Amino acid sequence: MADSLKDKLDQVLLNVQKPARYIGGELNSVIKDKQDVDIRFAFCFPDTYEVGMSHLGMKILYSLLNDRDDVWCERVFAPWLDFEEQMKKHNIPLYGLESLEPLSEFDIIGFTLQYELSFTNILNMLKLGNVPLLCSERKGLKNLVVAGGPCACNPEPLVDFIDLFMLGEGEEVMHELMDLYKASVKANDTKETFLQKASQIGGVYVPSLYDVTYNEDGTIKEIIAKENAPLPVQKRIIKDFDSVYYPEKFIVPFIGTVHDRAIVEVLRGCIRGCRFCQAGFLYRPFREKNSDTLIKNGKSLCETTGYEEISLSSLSTSDYSQLESLLTEFIDYTNDNQVNLTLPSLRVDNFSEELLEKIASVRKSGLTFAPEAGTQRLRDVINKNVLESDVLNSCTIAFAGGYTSVKLYFMLGLPTETLDDIKGIIELAQKVVNAYYEMENRPKGKGVQVTVSVSTFVPKPFTPFQYEPQDTLEMIDEKQKHLVQSVTSKKINVKYHDSKTSVLEAVFARGDRRLGKVMLKAYQDGCYFDSWDECFHYGKWMKAFEECGIDPAFYANRKRSYEEVLPWSHLDYGVSERFLQNEHQKAVASTTTKNCRLQCSACGANKLLGGACFEY
Repeated sequence: MADSLKDKLDQVLLNVQKPARYIGGELNSVIKDKQDVDIRFAFCFPDTYEVGMSHLGMKILYSLLNDRDDVWCERVFAPWLDFEEQMKKHNIPLYGLESLEPLSEFDIIGFTLQYELSFTNILNMLKLGNVPLLCSERKGLKNLVVAGGPCACNPEPLVDFIDLFMLGEGEEVMHELMDLYKASVKANDTKETFLQKASQIGGVYVPSLYDVTYNEDGTIKEIIAKENAPLPVQKRIIKDFDSVYYPEKFIVPFIGTVHDRAIVEVLRGCIRGCRFCQAGFLYRPFREKNSDTLIKNGKSLCETTGYEEISLSSLSTSDYSQLESLLTEFIDYTNDNQVNLTLPSLRVDNFSEELLEKIASVRKSGLTFAPEAGTQRLRDVINKNVLESDVLNSCTIAFAGGYTSVKLYFMLGLPTETLDDIKGIIELAQKVVNAYYEMENRPKGKGVQVTVSVSTFVPKPFTPFQYEPQDTLEMIDEKQKHLVQSVTSKKINVKYHDSKTSVLEAVFARGDRRLGKVMLKAYQDGCYFDSWDECFHYGKWMKAFEECGIDPAFYANRKRSYEEVLPWSHLDYGVSERFLQNEHQKAVASTTTKNCRLQCSACGANKLLGGACFEY
C-alpha cells in the first residue's frame, strides 16, 4: 500500500503548494518495521503541518512513544485544501508521514486539542483517513480514537467522536494507556471492556461511562458515573518536573514552520492567577526545572538539530526563579555557537535593565508586553497585578536599550468593561508614545511605533470568569469602533480580528455534549479549518445551529450561577470551585490576589503535589 501511495504522491505533489508538508523523511523522524511493534499510534494534529510541527507537546510525546520498542508513533496533519482536492481526485487516503500508510491502519489515533476552532478538522481527518466518525460506528480496539491537550478540560462537545480523553499532562499516563492497550489486545478484550479498564487509570476520562440529564431550561441536571467509573476524574500532573522525560532531538522540517527552533520548557504552571487565563489555572501547580537540566536539554537539541535559535518556553519565563543565572551561563554557550536565544512571555512588572542587557545581545526583534486592559480598574478586575507605571517603566527601559517599537496586547469584552476602559487602551498607548519623546537620550532621527493588538475575550472553563457571559457580536463591534475612534496619533497602530470566530470559540469552550450534532452538521455542510479566515463560514455554522434546534447564545452569552452543574463539573483540574467563585467575587469588587510566590491563595492545586507549592 505504501509503495502504491508513494507512486500516487509522486504524481500529485507537484500540483500543490509546499509538497514538503506531505512527504515525511525529515531529519530525526523515526522509521520502524511495523512487524516489530505491538501498537501503531497516529499522533494527529488537527491543523496544518507548519502549525503542528511547532507544537512542543507533540515533539515530547512523539519521542516518548517512539522510545518504546513496542510502539511506533507517526505524525498526521490536516492537509491544506489544495492537497485535499488532489487526495480526493486520486483516491489517496490521509496517511502517517513516516510509513505513508492510511490512518485506518493505525491501532490508536490520538488528537491533541489546542483550540476549539480545530474541532471540525478532527472530523475531516478521520473522514479522509477512512475512519468512521462516530464512536458508535467503530467496533473493536482497532482505530481507537483518543485525545488530550488543554481543550480536553471540557471535552463534552466531542464525546460523539472521541473514545477517551487524557486529562492533564501526558508523559506518564500515555505509558499506562499503551501498556493496557497491549494487554487488552492480547486478552482479546472488547472495546467496552478496554474502556472500562482504561477509566480506572488516573487522568483517563471515558465519556460513554457517564450519563448526563438536563433540566427544562436546558441546563444540566445531573452527571452520573456508571460501571465504577470515577467521579470526579482528576487530571494527571508530573510531580517531579525536573526529571520528566524530554527529547534529546526534534524532527527538523524541510520547510519553515510557525516556531522553527529548538525549545526548552522552563516551567509549567503560573504563579500569577490572571482571571481570564485558562492556561494559568489548567497547568497549576507551578513547577520549575533546574537551570542545569535546561542547559543540558538546550545543548542536546542544538547539537542534534543544527538549529540556530532556541527558545525558553513557558507561560511566564520571567517568573523563572533561576532566570538570571540561567541566562548568564546559557548566553556563553549560545554566543560561542552563534545560537540566538529568545524569551517569549515577558511580564511588564519584572522587566529590568539587567534582563534587557542579557537579552539585548541576542534578541533583534521587537518587544511585546501584555497589559491586557487599558485602565487600572479593569487590570485589577482581571488580577493582572500590573500598574500603569510598570508598563511605562518597562517601555522606557526598552527604548533606552535602543528599541523604537513595542507591541501591547489587550483584550476587548472583559467582564465589567465600559467604554472608558476601551478608551483607556489608547490613552495608555499614547503615554507610551509620550514616554519615548520625553527621553533625552532617545535614538536620534528615529520615531516610535506602538502597536495595539486587541483580541476578543472568550470566557473559559476552570477560570473565575467561567460564569460570565461573552459580549454579543453587536457589543464587540461597537467596542471595536470606539477603540479605533479613540486613536489620535499616527504613532499608534491598532490591530484586531473579526470577532465571529470568538463567538464560536465561546460556544464550544463551554458547550455540552448536545453540540456534537451541530458540529457534525456544520462539517457535513463544509465547515472545517474554522480558525483560518478564508475557510470560516459563519453563516453555515448559524444555519447548522438553527437546523439542530440549538441557540448558540445559550452557551456564549448566558451568565451561569454558582449552583449550576457545568458540563465539566465531573472533571477535576486541581483548582476548587470555591476558589474560582471567590476569585470571581473579588473580580467584581475589583480586588486583586497576590501571586503564589508571595502568598498561597488556597486554590487547591497543591493537593496534586501532596504538599505546599512554595516555602514561605
